[in-house]
Amino acid sequence: MTADTYVGAIDQGTTGTRFMVFDHAGQVVANAYEKHEQIYPEPGWVEHDPMEIWENTKEVVQRGLSQSDLDAEQLAALGITNQRETTIVWDAETGKPVHNALVWQDRRTTDRVEEIQDEGKVEWIREKTGLECDAYFSATKTEWILDNAEPLKMDASRGEDVRDRAENGELLMGTIDTWMIYNLTGNHITDVSNASRTMLYNIRELEWDDELLEEFNVPKSMVPEVRPSSDENLYGHTDADGFLGAEVPVAGALGDQQAAMFGQTCFDAGDAKNTYGTGSFYLMNTGNEAVESDHGLLTTIGFQMSGEPVQYALEGAIFITGAAIEWLEDVDLINNAAQTAELASSVDSTDGVYMVPAFTGLGAPHWDGRARGTIVGMTRGTRKEHIVRATLESIAYQTRDVAEAMEADSGVETTTLRVDGGAVKNSFLCQLQADIIGTDIARPEVDETTALGSAYAAGLAVGYWDTVDELRDNWQIDQEFEPEMSADEADKLYSRWDDAVEKSLDWAQEE
Repeated sequence: MTADTYVGAIDQGTTGTRFMVFDHAGQVVANAYEKHEQIYPEPGWVEHDPMEIWENTKEVVQRGLSQSDLDAEQLAALGITNQRETTIVWDAETGKPVHNALVWQDRRTTDRVEEIQDEGKVEWIREKTGLECDAYFSATKTEWILDNAEPLKMDASRGEDVRDRAENGELLMGTIDTWMIYNLTGNHITDVSNASRTMLYNIRELEWDDELLEEFNVPKSMVPEVRPSSDENLYGHTDADGFLGAEVPVAGALGDQQAAMFGQTCFDAGDAKNTYGTGSFYLMNTGNEAVESDHGLLTTIGFQMSGEPVQYALEGAIFITGAAIEWLEDVDLINNAAQTAELASSVDSTDGVYMVPAFTGLGAPHWDGRARGTIVGMTRGTRKEHIVRATLESIAYQTRDVAEAMEADSGVETTTLRVDGGAVKNSFLCQLQADIIGTDIARPEVDETTALGSAYAAGLAVGYWDTVDELRDNWQIDQEFEPEMSADEADKLYSRWDDAVEKSLDWAQEE
């Protein structure tokens, strides 16, 4: 099956959509990317246009195949990976969204979350879902859309209330993977990893939770069917008369961070990876056990193979890391991301400056939706080099916060952390990260591991790869970084981080 055949992956991320094609050795054969608009209607609100995302998806798939002289018929399967928690509600008949997608970063439902906290329901939600009660997840986003989207104009004379139409079974909801699968195959399906990020799915019973659906006023008719992440029964096929011109099996889906874990071949309990994208997400495989966290981490579903039990993970979700580097560019402190290493290494330290990039609140282990970005410790002698270095250090400090929580919850000491994502191209950051957490850092040859993981899931489902051992053999290290800083020096730098974080907390009191 592998001769002249490949597996494609649609990687629908926070800032853009990528299409990649991989061969049997896990090497990249095709790669195309397109950004989409970030919509900020109000402070703390973040939206995407689902139709723009779908149009971009078709564009990058066709461009990727064309530029590499591949035919869609050569694709043995398609896998999907996606920005998680980002939520869309659409019309079941027309396929048109009723509102822009609410992005995982969106904080507009913070008041609703605080209402739930005041009602003492946080532990109840955590026991069912493994999640903190936070605006990050899909439940309050879906509820907000149903309560606030403009009535659908079905014709010139009639508009109906969105919630009424939802109750009548006329609307569907889903995360971005569901939206992709729906547009590719016509089927309303998600996988277990994405379902576990909605705050509506019981990760122990492995089903949509009726009590949570009632709590958030989400009709059960809206939620998708939940399938394994790698599904031998397939999610469906692309339409031979559609944009691909071929019937390609759609057979795998994983939320982006679980996909990165899969692509890093973290198949065994204790395996861990950290992905540095818009935010950073540190996941440790805990096997078939859903380990409860006492230190602000999330218990989530890692993945599920066809006919096998679910594998769980502990996750530390850091909302802003790579996006902090983008902010440096936005405010003209740098010209491009690559410049950060040069500027940061041009000074020996930050001169006491700390930057807390809480632009959309703080995730693990702090969970403060009202925290905001903060720079402390500046003097008249502070230069942009110090702020750039402080920004890179903030990524390393936030990762140490999570690493320490991970070890406390799991009882497993991480000796090597596998890293991926756009920011790990920055070797200065990788070395800094090794120094701050005192752990070896392993950067793989293929750092687009989110796309690779979803390709692996789809390829396993259709027999393109027979076993996960073949995938382990594909994993190759590009470079390893060992700690060079003394533990005392790292501890000294890290000791003021908590003080800086404290300054950022509970800032956005008027939102």
